[in-house]
Amino acid sequence: MPLPRLPRLHLPVSAVLAGACLAALVSAPAGADTPGSAADRALQKQLEQLVRAPGGPPGVIAVLQRGESRRILRAGVADLDTGRPVEQSDHMRIASTAKAFSGAVALRLVDRDTLALEDTIGRRLPALPSAWHSVTLRQLLTHTSGLPDFSRSPEFLRILTADPHHTFDSRRLLDFVADEPLMFRPGSRYQYSNSDNIAVALMAEAATGKRYEELLRRLVYRPLRLHETSLPQGFELPEPYMHGYDVPVQPPAAPQDISELIGASGVWASGGIVSTPRDMTRFIRGYAGGALISRATLREQRRWVDGASEPAGPGKNKAGAAIFRYTTRCGVVLGHTGNTPGYTQLIAATPDGERSLTFSLTTQVNEATKPRLLKKLREVEENFVCALLRD
Repeated sequence: MPLPRLPRLHLPVSAVLAGACLAALVSAPAGADTPGSAADRALQKQLEQLVRAPGGPPGVIAVLQRGESRRILRAGVADLDTGRPVEQSDHMRIASTAKAFSGAVALRLVDRDTLALEDTIGRRLPALPSAWHSVTLRQLLTHTSGLPDFSRSPEFLRILTADPHHTFDSRRLLDFVADEPLMFRPGSRYQYSNSDNIAVALMAEAATGKRYEELLRRLVYRPLRLHETSLPQGFELPEPYMHGYDVPVQPPAAPQDISELIGASGVWASGGIVSTPRDMTRFIRGYAGGALISRATLREQRRWVDGASEPAGPGKNKAGAAIFRYTTRCGVVLGHTGNTPGYTQLIAATPDGERSLTFSLTTQVNEATKPRLLKKLREVEENFVCALLRD
């Protein structure tokens, strides 16, 4: 979930240590994550280049999995103060990849006939503005709803800027834009909006009478064995975690640790989940591969429209129901991206779920803040997809 750049924090990060850690490659332990082949060494070099790039992440980890075989490549560190290496068990903010989780909840409820893709806001959430009542669950999941984005509301931004740890009522986030009309006729075009997945979670709650957090546990975490994933309300991250940084493009300013800059209550179903690379690998293999839903619902999920994730993923992007299709020069993967202060994410898998890529950075990269780095990142991501798909 992209959020505006908040005032820089003046935290005690050692510039000398930062420089040393950014230039160093973390030595991988012997085993599955030892880059032995020429192809893996080439990929490893690209991760090092990302870490050394202007504004680049202090740490990056990529998990490539084919069947039961897993390769882990990483560069930089999880914590600039200690020099600790990045691990696949490290917690991190998953940003807008959390939208895929809300999609998983909604589509599982569709399979159970508890929700329908043509259910409207008017039917499930009649207290929301009448101008929004014709918007369907399908349009929310495909970002074709026209709902105004609460995260761009001046009042929301004022509160967040004044107190980044402010505790919002997650179920009232749409109140920030309740007096605004739809941005366009529902279904007429694509526009990414953080409001969409808030409404999805509220519709799931209305249909079941259960809290969204409980629905996540029952419908997603348990069947996929996600033991390190949660949706908190506060700003603290569970140990151990990858530290997220605000990294200036221009030296000599040092990276600032913003891991716990903002709480999750103000992003909730749109971007508040905390997870690990290990759990995210399990999730995307199950979600993209259709393990959670029927073939009929899977076909509905994969009705593609023109639209890119935020930030854009590798190759050419198309939008489905809480999932994106990334068509690269080497083939197609399905997944989601995300960015939030301190973190950038890509999760992707082949349509059968047999091959997957989890790619996590410890700084925020998007078109608005670091367009040159985003271009480089997408190139590297595509190279990793090609390595994943190569026989």
